[in-house]
Amino acid sequence: MLERLEAEAIQAADVDGVTFADLGFGGNVVRALAELGADKPFPIQAATAPDVLSGKDVLGRGRTGSGKTIAFGAPMVERLMALWAESGKAGGKRQIGRAPRALILAPTRELALQIDRTVQPIARSVGLFTTQIYGGVPQGRQVGALQRGVDIVIGTPGRIEDLLEQGRLDLSEVVITVLDEADHMCDLGFLEPVQRILRETSEGGQKLLFSATLDKGVAQLVDEFLVEPAVHEVAGEDQASSTIDHRVLVIEHRDKPAIIEQLADREGKTLIFARTRAFAEMLADQLDDAGIPAVSLHGDLNQSRRTRNLAQLTSGRVNVLVATDVAARGIHVDDIDLVIQADAPDEYKTYLHRSGRTGRAGKQGTVVTLIPRQRQRRMNELLDRAEIEADFVPAIPGDQLLTDLAQAGALAAAEA
Repeated sequence: MLERLEAEAIQAADVDGVTFADLGFGGNVVRALAELGADKPFPIQAATAPDVLSGKDVLGRGRTGSGKTIAFGAPMVERLMALWAESGKAGGKRQIGRAPRALILAPTRELALQIDRTVQPIARSVGLFTTQIYGGVPQGRQVGALQRGVDIVIGTPGRIEDLLEQGRLDLSEVVITVLDEADHMCDLGFLEPVQRILRETSEGGQKLLFSATLDKGVAQLVDEFLVEPAVHEVAGEDQASSTIDHRVLVIEHRDKPAIIEQLADREGKTLIFARTRAFAEMLADQLDDAGIPAVSLHGDLNQSRRTRNLAQLTSGRVNVLVATDVAARGIHVDDIDLVIQADAPDEYKTYLHRSGRTGRAGKQGTVVTLIPRQRQRRMNELLDRAEIEADFVPAIPGDQLLTDLAQAGALAAAEA
């Protein structure tokens, strides 16, 4: 099935001079996009918008950071308005308790919140309402929003399925469904819940699926739910992208904390990956003690702490975030210019997702992976599978190379 899906690769040069208005967006949406800092479309936005606006199913393959939230969010809002007008209700009053007509599914609550931050102002510009539905918090406020009536639901599969089973959420009028980071949803074991949720939506509704990789689970979703989709891949924004400099430092285990400290002592935002929650906490505390403000993000933190820690990074109050993989999948901060893998990943897909946190939206980024000598062969194999070329360099605390790497990211941040 997937072999038959030829991706239409979009080069940045293909969209030179194209505006959002040219793509068919109305004045309100164009103004809302400008206020979000989107003056002209990125390649994936220019590629997918005409298909979404015409009602086609879409399979989008682009790295995170290629601008895909706007790529599905803006045309979805515009399409809802067109369908509303076609139904003859355009001038009518919105009913209290109306069922949602669009659904955006995300693997993590952090990602759901970040999607809402982009989609909500676009929706509000034309009088549509969004609400977020995710676990980890009491459901009362979410149920209240549904009772008042919303147009677009943005949420995670677990809580959405809970509310469906309780009869508090009706998806039967959903005519546009978006699956974001579909591969990660499958990795987290959400394939079957996602299938059940999609079957609750309106038959023949439009489906938009975005995924960095097309694994078996994603292939099943494409097979069952997408009808002759338009397939788009952002060319020149693959993982070997020239915007990301990949380095592997071969180190002694005992030197790891001192090397991380030297790399993280810099201007610009740094994201550090740790394998365990305990190591993430320990690193954040150690950096704090060294006068480098840092916070952690992992599954042991409650939702308000996670939101607060992420907000501290976004606002620039701290420049270093130490995260575990599951927590980090929700991080979509455009100006992270250095990623440090304190623990090397076991799978190439994990490497791709981690490195996708930097070099976003065409900006420069650096990915530094720390490994012991005995892991070099495994790391080489992993990079081969990820189709990434990286220099392997021995390093010890105090090396000029570490200072240079820290400054390279800071320079990139300053130039951006």
